[in-house]
Amino acid sequence: MVAVQDAMDILSGKWKIMIIGSLSFGKKRFMELIRDVTGIGAKMLSKELKDLEDNDLVKRTVYDTKPVTVEYELTEYGHTLKEVIGSIAQWGSEHRKRIFGK
Repeated sequence: MVAVQDAMDILSGKWKIMIIGSLSFGKKRFMELIRDVTGIGAKMLSKELKDLEDNDLVKRTVYDTKPVTVEYELTEYGHTLKEVIGSIAQWGSEHRKRIFGK
């Protein structure tokens, strides 16, 4: 159960799995993530990205452009979650069909 708790500590909350899911399709800029992760605010996205970065799941790259460009992408370690996220998505789809018939 300790392993499950460790995973939940990292992936808990409403947004982290959705952010990782979005980044699993490739690099994204901040505003692209705001559009992809429906309902998240800029302040919360910033906080969640920082937390994911601190846990070595997301890499933040700042480019010396005018204005400054910042891109986010999954790290190699972050990519290890793709199978987990895919399984969650598959389960969610099956659950929706079972409960709502859709």
